[in-house]
Amino acid sequence: MIPRYTRPRVGKIWEEENKFRIWLEIELLACEAQAALGAIPAEAARVIREKASFDVSRIAEIEREVKHDVIAFLTSVGEFVGPESRFIHLGMTSSDVLDTALAVQMKQSAELILEDLEELKKVLAQRAVEHKTTVMVGRTHGVHAEPVTLGLKFALWYAENQRNIVRMRSTLETISVGQISGAVGTYAHIDPSVEEYVCKKLGLKSAPVSTQVLQRDRHAEFMATLAVVGSSLEKFATEIRHLQKTEVLEVEDYFSKGQKGSSAMPHKRNPITCERIAGLSRVLRGNALAALENVALWHERDITHSSVERIVIPDSCILLDYMLAQFTDVVSKLLVYPERMKKNIERTNGLIFSQSVLLALTKKGMKREDAYRIVQDHAMKVWENGATGFEELIRKDKEIQKVLGEKDLEEIFDLKKNVKHVDVVFKRLGLG
Repeated sequence: MIPRYTRPRVGKIWEEENKFRIWLEIELLACEAQAALGAIPAEAARVIREKASFDVSRIAEIEREVKHDVIAFLTSVGEFVGPESRFIHLGMTSSDVLDTALAVQMKQSAELILEDLEELKKVLAQRAVEHKTTVMVGRTHGVHAEPVTLGLKFALWYAENQRNIVRMRSTLETISVGQISGAVGTYAHIDPSVEEYVCKKLGLKSAPVSTQVLQRDRHAEFMATLAVVGSSLEKFATEIRHLQKTEVLEVEDYFSKGQKGSSAMPHKRNPITCERIAGLSRVLRGNALAALENVALWHERDITHSSVERIVIPDSCILLDYMLAQFTDVVSKLLVYPERMKKNIERTNGLIFSQSVLLALTKKGMKREDAYRIVQDHAMKVWENGATGFEELIRKDKEIQKVLGEKDLEEIFDLKKNVKHVDVVFKRLGLG
């Protein structure tokens, strides 16, 4: 006797054996509901539950002949059950089994992906708190802007990850729906109570209305959500890749003992995991597009969606589970180089304080246009030759001396003011 289906890891969810276990459970539950209605003998339902099983290789053998997977499955089950098998699948159509089972598989996958997201959430929280005050330069357009902290970057990812958790919970609700409504969805040959019983036992809701198939906007939403999560991971991974560039090298993907970075250049330490995540996110987005194409079916059903879903839904679930596990590992082991961050902050000789000077001058009464002209003039001198520091030029400027005193200048060129409100952000996110 094959054991009833259990909750496996994502890859196992999509294996043939687990799929057939779910199919079998749907058929057995339907028989129980039919027996309760008096539509089939109670003794027959008992025998079916006791004897029902299947053989994966036998199903494949039968399918090669009949060219129909559900018929092949039912034939295999019937070989185990015997004469009572005539009561199996009574009043049902293939999609009742296929779509309800697919909902169970998506639900199982979504629940495990939510666990992955919660694990990433924990790691991001830990790293955010750890580096709450680790000051580094912020960049806009890839160019040095003003100081931020590495903790704020992690906090930003934490917040986005939390939104992805909300999205996954929402789409889990959307796809946790089954149907046992028969041909064209009219319940002409099966009582609606059978559907309610089966779905409740499987942890699903009954579709309010179906057309022999569950409507594919549900599946499209699910796949789009997986793609959004993947795109977030790509965003985070891309940031790490930029920060690991040789010229920057503020953080680095962990490089294990014995690891090799290049077949030609022994010195290489490459962000390969982050690059892999960035590349795989494209697959998720492509699969989401295919799911959107599946929404429009002919009349009460066709099977243009079927072949597509057999590829894109399992692949995307397995892929995102893998990507989340990989990125969580990257974040937990990420190497951080505060001294390099400090050197990079100093690289522009104080230009990161240009806005502070501009604002101080305008607050003291200077016209913004004049203040901007003065500050930019000094900034461009530093930008072009870098021989003299920005602070030195500002302190020597006669016009500025008339407006700003020593106390003002000390405050302007103090890094602490740039990150003084970090705690406010952390408090909003519930981080320590």
